[in-house]
Amino acid sequence: MENQLDLFSYTEIRSTTINRTPVLLMDDKTLWKWKTQIAIHQQQVRTSEPIQEGSLFDLPKSHVDPTIIDPFKLQLSALSFYRLPIDSPGQACLYFVIDVEANLLLYIGETCKSNKRWKGVHDCKGYIENYIDLHYRYELNTSVNIGFWWDAPVLTRPRQRLELALIKKWKSPFNKENWKYWGQPFGKD
Repeated sequence: MENQLDLFSYTEIRSTTINRTPVLLMDDKTLWKWKTQIAIHQQQVRTSEPIQEGSLFDLPKSHVDPTIIDPFKLQLSALSFYRLPIDSPGQACLYFVIDVEANLLLYIGETCKSNKRWKGVHDCKGYIENYIDLHYRYELNTSVNIGFWWDAPVLTRPRQRLELALIKKWKSPFNKENWKYWGQPFGKD
């Protein structure tokens, strides 16, 4: 392999690391403000009457009304649930990542295999890790858990439509659909 040429010169490699934008950390006051804004929105969603929307078309039988799901009333599990020895791949569900300490819904997801979804690569795991690390840095309490809603449609498309409706309703900050509202302070480094 002595004859193999380098794709980039040492100078090119060095210049990319020097010109990289430094990662900025949120200070504790900004973190508190960020969480408060989201929590205010989510508590308003919980306490407001659902808007009754009419439909020109008949909804499919698989339709589930997103207003009946309150993630904050679900039984919660530790985020390490997927490490437990389980002999089945699980079932279809919606899942909700919640910081119980802040009463904050961070992420909404869907899966057809509840016991396998989090075993592999999942961007949300990185966001949660960064979120917890920042709280640890400022010695702030946090308790991030996960809740499952087991009455989700078994078929993928209806389950994904329900997931999207809930993401839009709750504006969960770790879902990419809501980064335009809350930014992406815990995203990829």
